[in-house]
Order: sequence, then C-alpha cells, then structure tokens
Amino acid sequence: MSQGHHIDRDRSFALAQRAQDLMRDYGPSGTPRAYAVWYTYVAGEQPLLNDAVKRLTTQGKGLTDVDIDELYDAYIDGRRLAAAAGETSVTMLAEIEGIMEMLDLSLGSTAQFGESLRVLSQDLALATLNRVRLREIVASLVSTTREVAGNNRTLEARMRESRSEIETLRETLEATRIESLTDPLTGLANRKQFEDMLRKAVETAAARGEPSSLIVLDIDRFKRFNDQYGHLTGDQVLRLVAIVMRENVGAGATLARFGGEEFGIVLPGCDRRVAHAIAEKVRTSVMGRELVKRSTGESLGKVTVSLGIALYQKGDTPVSLLERADLCMFAAKRAGRNRVVDDVSPPDLSDVA
Repeated sequence: MSQGHHIDRDRSFALAQRAQDLMRDYGPSGTPRAYAVWYTYVAGEQPLLNDAVKRLTTQGKGLTDVDIDELYDAYIDGRRLAAAAGETSVTMLAEIEGIMEMLDLSLGSTAQFGESLRVLSQDLALATLNRVRLREIVASLVSTTREVAGNNRTLEARMRESRSEIETLRETLEATRIESLTDPLTGLANRKQFEDMLRKAVETAAARGEPSSLIVLDIDRFKRFNDQYGHLTGDQVLRLVAIVMRENVGAGATLARFGGEEFGIVLPGCDRRVAHAIAEKVRTSVMGRELVKRSTGESLGKVTVSLGIALYQKGDTPVSLLERADLCMFAAKRAGRNRVVDDVSPPDLSDVA
C-alpha cells in the first residue's frame, strides 16, 4: 500500500474518532445521520454546515434529533432533489430533441416544396406549354401543397403537445426548486434560503447605503412543550409561530425557520424603528394565542418568544449580523424572556447560560 493511501486511511480514522467524540459530547445519539453530520463537520467539507453547528452548540447546548435531521437534509442529502431535477432535465432534453426532429422534417418538406415550385415555374414559362402539361403542373402543385399542409398540421399538433409537456416540466422544476428552499414543517424558508437572502440583503445594504435589519426569534421554553406534551405538540407550536409571522410581516421580507425552534426575519430596506415595530407585533401576537391540544381540546397555555434585532452596520457580513442578532435574542431571554432587545447598545452576555 502506498504512503498516500496510508495517510488517507489514517486521516479518515482520525476524523471518525473525532466525530464519535463530538457525538458523545453534543448528542443526541450515534445514529448514521448523526455520524454523517459530525464527520462532515470535522472534515470541514461544508463550511455552511460548520457555521450552523457552531450556532446551534453555542452556550454549551447540544444537538437534538430535530437539529440533526435538519442539518442532514439541508447540507448533506441533496440527492433526492438532485435526482428529481436530473430526471426532469433528461425528459426536457428528449422533448427538445423530438421538436428538433419535427422541425428538420418541416424544413426539408418546405425546401422540397420550394424546389417543386421553381421547376413548375420554369415549365410555365415555356412557350410550348400545352393544355395536358398545364393540367399536370396544376395537379403536381396541388399534391405538393397538400403534402406540405399535412406536414404543417402534424408539426402544429406536435408543438402543442410539446408545449404542454414543457409547461408540466417547468412546473415540476419550479416545485423542486421551491421544495429545496422550504422548511417542510412550517412552509417558511429553510436555512439555505435564509442564508442566501441574508447575504443578498447585506450586499444590497453595503452597495446602496440603505438600511437593512435582521430579527431572530426563539420560542421560550420550547423543550418543555416537547417533554411534557410530545413532539406533535411541539410541531404545533412551531407552526403557530410561523402563522403569526406570516400574518404580521409584510411583503419583501424573508421569513425562515433556520434552527430547531429558532426563526429569522430578513428585512431589507427596514430601519431599526420599523424592525422594532414588526418584532413587537409578532411578540404580542404570539403571546395572544392560546395553544390547544388538537386531540383532546385541552388548553396548553400561552406561547411566548424572545426576539433580537440587529441593524446592518458598515463592514457587516451575514455572519456578523446574525451573530449580533443572536446575542440580542439571548439577552432578551436573560432579561426574563418574552421581550425584544436590539443592538443599539451591545448586550452583555458574559453570564448567559
């Protein structure tokens, strides 16, 4: 075995050992998905996954099964969507090839028709043309015209079919694209879409000198809902917060669920005053809803959220803006939860648990 193979083998075992250590330290279990996430993390092959893991494990927190599933789906397992897009692309290419064949036939038929007309035109110019030959020319012209008309009708029918097929394929591609950017539980943007839109908002703010704000909100005591009432109720809480966000945030914003119980609102063009008003609106609206267990009708009490706001500052990157909003959200929790904190003055989080 070559030295290069020894190095690759030793490195892979070292990465595997480090991945196992992190699974023990941060949980939640040693499932294949968890191993894949941690191995990819220590290998450093997906910088965005590494950033997401670091964000989720801040303040000594571990990962949950939900976190692992979301990280795996967002950063590792793109195969299903890639396969769907690949299958659609193959069908699209086959459809285009069929159209090209029909066009080739049509062009050939048209060229042949043109040549026939040229020959017939020459015959008509002859002074010796008699009545019999004239009939032959007319009959040939009628026959050739019918053939071309038939080919054109066939082409038209095929083009109509192809248009329908291509429209269906376009819808399939669009549905696949949307699915790849959407959180399946809440219908909000997922982590990938959130990061893309945050990057665009920061770039626009830097280029145009316009304000741009980011709101991060986290459901208070969410683990209690899951532990006390089960994951189905926890999912109901997540959907409730998503509904409230849709009801209270206007067009132009990006609404996302980018963590287990963590949500984001990207507000391009919005200053601190507007962002604060939106955050308060979301907070009070969530607090005003009563959670009811669907299976029994039992009241489960109120849900509250803590929100942090960061306004774009010169030199900000998407990461720095998100970190500042996160710090403000943690400060809101430290101050008693169910409140909004912005970055008008940097919060002191030295003893936040």
